Amino acid sequence: MAVLSALLTIILYTWIGIRTSQCPRLRTWPSKRYGFWTLGIISMLLARMIHVHGHTDFTIHMVVHLLLGMLAPLLLVLAAPVTLLLRALPVRHARIATRTLRLRLVQLLTHPVVTVCLNFGGLWILYRTSLFEWMHISMLVSVLVHMHVFVAGFVFTTSVLYIDPAPHRSSFRLRAAVMVLGFAAHAVLAKIIYAESIPGVSAADARQGALLMYYGGDLVDAVLIGVFCLFWYRRFI
Repeated sequence: MAVLSALLTIILYTWIGIRTSQCPRLRTWPSKRYGFWTLGIISMLLARMIHVHGHTDFTIHMVVHLLLGMLAPLLLVLAAPVTLLLRALPVRHARIATRTLRLRLVQLLTHPVVTVCLNFGGLWILYRTSLFEWMHISMLVSVLVHMHVFVAGFVFTTSVLYIDPAPHRSSFRLRAAVMVLGFAAHAVLAKIIYAESIPGVSAADARQGALLMYYGGDLVDAVLIGVFCLFWYRRFI
């Protein structure tokens, strides 16, 4: 079922991209965005397929965290799904969607300071409270936690890159500062897990998972910083 859903999502995105590219008033949808979308959906699918093993293996749990909370959001944001949706919608509906993006609530929820708290603050709550144990006892809590990890990662990435339309834009300096603080919080949390482990997780498993969280997170962060700097360069140079 998960594979079929992923395949249908990729086909739907590709069909909309090709269909809107045939419209004379629109430019051809960039081929690289098809690749970003496909890889992002595959990352989510891999996380979905192995997450069950994360209940007994903290290293696998951390692989799921990196795929679902960091890599997939970055790839899907690079695919610009909101922009593609606005191209496909009739003008009347596109205007409604644009007005929705301008709401103060959307402005608040997509502000970089709010998104960094939701994203990295959520991880601190997960690993430094009993929530981590609850998610391995309750299926509902597990689903909600994984949904939060993905949504928070996606909204955070959106709020610092601005690839899709963003009526309420923050400055490059603010977004750069937010990224530095968020990445530092992620790295410090990984070091604490390495040093103190987590209830219900063996010390060796916690250290291995923490190393993956630290270095794997740095790798994805480096790509995100590279994209951010590229946009800064194109705007000011």
